[in-house]
Amino acid sequence: MRRVDGALLAVLSDAITQQLKDPRVGFVTVTAVKTSPDLRYARVYVSVLGDDDEREASLQGLRSAHGFLQKRVASELRLKHTPEITFEYDGSIDHGMRITELLDHEIEHLPARETPEVPEAPEPPGDDAA
Repeated sequence: MRRVDGALLAVLSDAITQQLKDPRVGFVTVTAVKTSPDLRYARVYVSVLGDDDEREASLQGLRSAHGFLQKRVASELRLKHTPEITFEYDGSIDHGMRITELLDHEIEHLPARETPEVPEAPEPPGDDAA
């Protein structure tokens, strides 16, 4: 199933970025594909660069291009059944960015640590007569 997921991801990524001409579809990245155990259904997770309106417009564009993308999968991959594709937004990138923002904010507001003063090392014993 991982091979099928990977093949679907590659075909759909290529078709979306290279061949899909819908102006609603902005900068979309296919992040993962999960197929059902019987390989009849495939859930395609995408991330979209932009705000909520751009995200929704891109998802609508992908859903309306469902037939075209389904046909691309059928022509590129030799499977007994072509999985029925559904698109879902992958919020994991947004979640990761939010965590990074929170950590950065906390780091900025940490009290400044005083570094302990390190005493100078004593001079090594040597020959002063030279």
